[in-house]
Amino acid sequence: MAAAEEKLTKFTEESLVTVPFDVYRYDPAKGGEPRYQRYELRLAPHTPVLTGLLRIRDEIDPTLTLRYSCRSAICGSCAMLVNSKSRLACRTPVGPEVQAHGRIVIDPMRNQPILRDLVVDQQPFWTRYEQMEPHLILDPSKPMPADTPTRMSPAQVERFRDTPRCIACGACYSACPAVEADPGFPGPMALAKLYRFVVDPRDSATQGRLKKIQTSGLWLCLRCHLCTEACPKDVRPSERIRDLKELAVQAQGGTELGSRHAIGFLNNIEERGTLNELKLVRQTAGVGGVLGALPQGLRIWRKKPEITKAPPPIEGIDQVKKIYQALEDKKEGQE
Repeated sequence: MAAAEEKLTKFTEESLVTVPFDVYRYDPAKGGEPRYQRYELRLAPHTPVLTGLLRIRDEIDPTLTLRYSCRSAICGSCAMLVNSKSRLACRTPVGPEVQAHGRIVIDPMRNQPILRDLVVDQQPFWTRYEQMEPHLILDPSKPMPADTPTRMSPAQVERFRDTPRCIACGACYSACPAVEADPGFPGPMALAKLYRFVVDPRDSATQGRLKKIQTSGLWLCLRCHLCTEACPKDVRPSERIRDLKELAVQAQGGTELGSRHAIGFLNNIEERGTLNELKLVRQTAGVGGVLGALPQGLRIWRKKPEITKAPPPIEGIDQVKKIYQALEDKKEGQE
C-alpha cells in the first residue's frame, strides 16, 4: 500500500507544471500606480485559470480582488484578460497558456473603469445594453391572450440564431476596439441582443428599432470579428451585427454615411467587379462631401491621376453578376 501511494504521489508531482502568474494589482484606496505582481503555483495543465487565482487568494495573498460565481461558464462573472485575450477564467486551462507564452498575464477587462485589481465597473456595458430596450415591445391594440402560449414556427425561432446563448459576460465588449474608439458605439452584446428582438415575430417595434439604430452607432462596427473570437458561447456577435445592418438597409435604405457606403460598395462591385473610388466617395458622402474633400482629392489625383477614370469591368464580370442574381433569388425565396 505504501509503495502504491508513493508511486501515485510521484506520478501526480510529475503531472504538475510550474505556472507563473503576473496579476494586475491596483487599489485606488491606497493610491499609487497599477503594477503586476508575480505568483507561482504548481498546477495540473488542465487547471482553469480561475482555480489558480483562487488558490493565490486563499493560500498566498488574501488581498487579491476578483469577481466570480458559478465556476461553470454559466454566469459570465469571471471574464478578464488572459494573456491579452478577453476570456472566461473558469474555462481557460493554464497548460496551453504557459506553453504558448511562458507565463500567464492577468488583466481586468478593457473599456470599463477599474475598481480594484481585476474588478471593473460594468455600468457602461449595462447602460448600452438597456438603451437597446432588450425586451419584447408589444402592440397595445393587440394584447396577447392571457395564459395562452405564443406559438412560433421552427423557422421563426431559427432566425434568433445563437443569441439566446449569450450570458452577458462582457468579453466581447472588452475586446471591441470600436467601443474603445467611440463612446457612441453600443457594443457587440447590445447589438446582438437588439437583433434578437428585431427578428422576433411577436415584437411590434421592429421598424422603430431599425430606424433608431441606423443613426445610433450601428455602422461604427469595424468588422474586425474580435468580439466573435472572444465570445465563450459562440453567439458570433459580429455576424449578428452584419445581419442587423442588412435588415436596416432593407427597411430604410441608406440614411447616413455607413449605410450609404455599404450600398455604394455593393453596387460598385456588381457593376464592374471592382471599385470606382471616385464614384464610391460621391455615393457615400454626396456632392457636398465630395466638395469638402476636394483639397485632399487633388493631392491624391496628383499622385494617382487614374483615380478620376472609371475602371474597366474585370475579366469574368458575367460570373459576378450571376452571383448577385443568385443571392437576389435566394432572398426572394426566403420572403
